[in-house]
This record gives sequence, structure tokens and C-alpha cells, in this order.
Amino acid sequence: MSRALSVPGMRRLRLSSTLSAYLARQYAFWYFSFLFGLTGIIFLVTIVDLLDRLANKNASLGLVFRMAALKLPFLAIEVMPFTVLLAGLTCFWRLTRAHELVVTRAAGVSIWQLLAPVLGVAVLVGAITVSLFNPLASVLLGRFEQLEARYVRNQASTLAVSQSGLWLRQANEDGQSVIHAARVTNDPLVLFGVTVFHFSQQDRFRERIDAERAELIDKKWLLHDGLRSAPGGTPDEFKQLELATELTHEKILNSFAPPETISFWSLPGFIELLENAGFSAVRHKLQLHRLLAIPILFAAMIMLAATFSLRTQRRGNVGFVILGGVMTGFLVYFLSNFVFALGLSAKVPVVLAAWTPAGVSLMLGVALLLHLEDG
Repeated sequence: MSRALSVPGMRRLRLSSTLSAYLARQYAFWYFSFLFGLTGIIFLVTIVDLLDRLANKNASLGLVFRMAALKLPFLAIEVMPFTVLLAGLTCFWRLTRAHELVVTRAAGVSIWQLLAPVLGVAVLVGAITVSLFNPLASVLLGRFEQLEARYVRNQASTLAVSQSGLWLRQANEDGQSVIHAARVTNDPLVLFGVTVFHFSQQDRFRERIDAERAELIDKKWLLHDGLRSAPGGTPDEFKQLELATELTHEKILNSFAPPETISFWSLPGFIELLENAGFSAVRHKLQLHRLLAIPILFAAMIMLAATFSLRTQRRGNVGFVILGGVMTGFLVYFLSNFVFALGLSAKVPVVLAAWTPAGVSLMLGVALLLHLEDG
């Protein structure tokens, strides 16, 4: 008798690994199918949008396709949580409709065992997205931002933060100026340890200005206590000196590299540089924690997908249940953007704003699955 009972038990263990691999392959197939389909649609929409924005810029069709291709990886990451949800809904629904999951659960396999391989794939995809795909997407998005600033916004000024301080470049009719500051205060915007290099339109050095500090007031830099020198001339001291500029406080802050253009691995160091330079790093901290939460968010999407898809075997209205899952995904997306906006405005802590969507979605999915399993 014991020998007869041991055979089914051993077969169940062997089938468990086979079944896990089968479920993982099924989910991976639907995930990449939806990912390629959605990114294809997004690529076409991006091309149409760029054609409209560059209509009066004398831009070639090749430039439009290049810019769309550069932005596509970033947009693919943005739709990945929804892709994970759609793939989970479709995978579980098809397996349930084919009675494969019904037979498996009748054999004594719990819902958590069924979800384990799919959750493993989703978490692995999330980890690869953060560690490998995000650095590539951030580099390409940075190149897209440069082309957009040049051809769409006609932006001539750029700003960079490095270990040596703050560097700012501004252009005007007489040429361009490169401004360096050792330290910055954000509100009000004041530069300390300022050096200004003036160049002509032919990139010839014209003069150098050194000042203790510079204030940005009404589209002009007001420099205090410094020296002004030109090649071959004698330095002149000054108490105050005005330099015209087209920059404003908002333009300077917007000239920073967007958090999305910075690699996941470079964000911690860049946050430290911003804070040492005297600027706020809230956006970059939020981006860092959003990326860290991606694997958890993907797991939560699988939980929600299973909650809606696995119930179709007990309820006949399949379309209504699947629609409910899709609407839940949109709800999570909009609530995430709302919470992120609160984090950017400092209404809630950055860590809480970044992790709330993933945490709440995961707890909701676990609670609904516990109810489904008990039911």
C-alpha cells in the first residue's frame, strides 16, 4: 500500500518542475508578444507626434525616425507594468479556459505554487529592466533630449554639475559665455566662487571675469567683488558688474539632466553631487526609488492578474472579469502618477511616494488571492 502511494507522490514532484517550466514559458511568450506589440504602436504614435512638432523646423524624415528610436526604450519601460498585467491576464485566462489550471488545482497544487514560476519570470524581468535595460534607455533618452532641445525648443544654454562645481553655458548675439561656480544656493539663486569666460562667435577667447558671488536678477547676472581681465591687458577691479542673460531661475533648473536620462547605477552619485552643489535632488531620489520598486511592482501586477483571470472558471462573464483587470491596471497607473506628484511637491516623503504604488498593489493582490484560495 505504501509503495502504491509513493509512486503518485514522486510523479507529482517530477511534474512540478515540468509544470513550472511550462507556466514560465507560457507567460514569457505572452509578455514579449504584448511588449513588442505595444512598443510598435508607441513607436508609430511617437513618429506622428514628432512629425507634428517638427513640421516647421525643416527636419528630415530620417531625423524623426532617429528621435523616435532613441525615445522608444524609455517609453517601453514606462508601459512595462501594464504589459506585465496584460500578459498575466491573457496567460492565466487561456490556461483556465483550456482547463489546464483546473486539472492542476484538482491534483492538489495550490494557487501559490502555480504563481511561483510566473512571479519568478516577472521579478527577473524587473531586475533586468532596472540593471541592464534602464542604463541603455537613459543614454538613448539623453541623446533624444539633446536633439529635442536643438530642433524643437531651440535651447542654447546647458548646465552640468561635476565634482569641480557647477558649469553653465549661455549664448547670445556677441558669442557665448561659460560660467563656473564652486558652490550654489538654490533659493535665492546665488553662485559663489564665480569664474566667467567670454568667447566670440568664432570661439575666440575675449575676457575672463572672477567674482566672489553672482546673483540672477531680472535676466542679468549681478557680479560682486571681482576682477575683469582680457588677453594682454591689465585686470580691473570692480565692486559690481552686470552681465545680460536670457536665463531665468526656472530655465536653469530645467536645464539639469532629467532623472530619466541618468542610469540607475549613476543616480546615487549624481544625487550626492546635486546636494553638494546646493540644489534639490527630490526628482532624482524619486526616480531612484521608483526603479528599485519595479520588481515588486511587476510581482504585484501578476497577483492582480491572477485574481481576475483565475476567477473565470467560476464565473461565466469572462469579458467583464478581464475588463475589470485592465481597469485595475489603469487605476494603479493613475494613482501612481498622483502619488509621485505628491512626492515631487514634497507633500509626502520621497520613499513613501515611490514605494506606495508597488506596496499597495502587492498587498491588494495578496489579500484577493487569499480570499480566492479560501473560497
